[in-house]
Amino acid sequence: MSELSLHHITRPSILKENAPAIIMFHGYGSDENDLFGFASELPEELYIISARAPYPMQPYGNAWYAINFDAEMNKWNDNEQALKSRDLIANFIDEVKEAYPINKDNLTLLGFSQGTILSYAVALTYPEKIRNIIALSGYISPEMLPDDIETKDYSHLAFYCSHGSVDQVIPVEWARKVPQFLNALSIKNTYKEFPVGHGVAPDNFYEFRSWLNKRLGN
Repeated sequence: MSELSLHHITRPSILKENAPAIIMFHGYGSDENDLFGFASELPEELYIISARAPYPMQPYGNAWYAINFDAEMNKWNDNEQALKSRDLIANFIDEVKEAYPINKDNLTLLGFSQGTILSYAVALTYPEKIRNIIALSGYISPEMLPDDIETKDYSHLAFYCSHGSVDQVIPVEWARKVPQFLNALSIKNTYKEFPVGHGVAPDNFYEFRSWLNKRLGN
């Protein structure tokens, strides 16, 4: 579907109404089909939505924001684009809640890499829209967060965060800062590492699925 503000694909729930929902956000250079591969292994009552990032790349793929390189190949993020994507996702969440027969109070975000960075940004900026966050192979970017973060109510949120201990794309040291950041805001969180690179090991998938089942009450 593309009528909403982000192009996306869905797997409807076996529930006809009030279904728990999960929205997936892929990594840099990928598309909505990437994480959708998890769908067949996730609970049937979940309404699954996988979104495509708004910035097309050449020759293929999409990005939530540009990553630029200087002459020494140091890279930096286009934070203006990132903030636009953050707010676009927040708006998309509202649209999804109106468009599909889902439980507005039981929404999970699942991100990978750049999709995780945006999931952190959305959840910490608009916590009232979300219940759970599964954050795979990413990190928290302070530049994408609001100034009033200390005053927001995060009491209902829970994060499952994981990273590859030999990730060659996003250093594991960046991810290791996440629990301390979330703990300082008294946010419930689980952090795990797996002996892989920039990807999701089978054990990682089974673990976050188990974590999500418990949060869904299964």
